[in-house]
Amino acid sequence: MEGRTLAIIVIVLIIIAGGWYLLKGAPEGTPAANTQTPAATSTVPSGTTILYSAQGFSPKNVTVPVGATVTFINQGDAGMWVASAPHPTHQGYSGTTRGEHCAAGYSGSAPFDQCSASDSFTFTFTKAGTWTYHNHVSAGDTGAIVVTP
Repeated sequence: MEGRTLAIIVIVLIIIAGGWYLLKGAPEGTPAANTQTPAATSTVPSGTTILYSAQGFSPKNVTVPVGATVTFINQGDAGMWVASAPHPTHQGYSGTTRGEHCAAGYSGSAPFDQCSASDSFTFTFTKAGTWTYHNHVSAGDTGAIVVTP
């Protein structure tokens, strides 16, 4: 019987100690978790819009989940042709070149390439990774889409 009584006392003490710890909270020396998002990247819901103007893309960099749709809208007077990097081949996302995936009759996987200038472009990202992009009309205007699994 003594062994059983000792086991019950130990269990009760563990329960009391656990309850005291939970009510008291974590020790004061415990650092808070860092929840800041880097300023250069915006985390956005699955449907988001990136605007293009004379100042370039805004926001330049976003983070979205796989399956997210991103719409690029030209608000400026200059042409906008959104395409994956590198310029001028646009092969970063699909592995095919601009000459291949922009050709009439192309039936491979969807390229991250507008294939011509227009006022808007919508693309659904189906692969995780960091996908850099640019405006083919003004290749110095760039950004990145980080697609998380």
